[in-house]
Amino acid sequence: MPTSGWRHTSLEERPGFLIRRLHQIHVALFMEECAPEGITPVQYSILTAIEQLGPSEQIALSRAVGLDRANIADVLARLTERRLIQRRVSRIDKRKKVAELTEIGRATLARLETNVARAHQRTIAALPASRRKEFISALLLLVETNNGLSRTPVLEARKPGSEE
Repeated sequence: MPTSGWRHTSLEERPGFLIRRLHQIHVALFMEECAPEGITPVQYSILTAIEQLGPSEQIALSRAVGLDRANIADVLARLTERRLIQRRVSRIDKRKKVAELTEIGRATLARLETNVARAHQRTIAALPASRRKEFISALLLLVETNNGLSRTPVLEARKPGSEE
């Protein structure tokens, strides 16, 4: 489509509008499914990143989930307050703090597993089963191709077993 053609295209046919709406819908489904735990999608992403990466410094988590440092600091503070994570001084660099899951955080992730899966499934349920994998592949291609254009690109996470 020519650049000027988007102006005359209805909102409901524009990729950006549809992506934003799908995000809003998924967040609503996630919040509905996870209401008993009071966890937001961003908090869940950070908890999952810590679970997958192991003890992690704030910048590594920021890069893993595509969230700027100021916002991730706020989320980490809330997760610490809820005792889902704990933070300690890095053994490698005393100027840095490392976040790690607590037993409460691990238990919370375990309790959320079914609810989160249901939110993801509900988000794509309107697609025929035969097209869901293709849809996820298309999303992945778009995100990977355009990742560097984001204000907070997701960078390849470090391997588990190292603190920073």
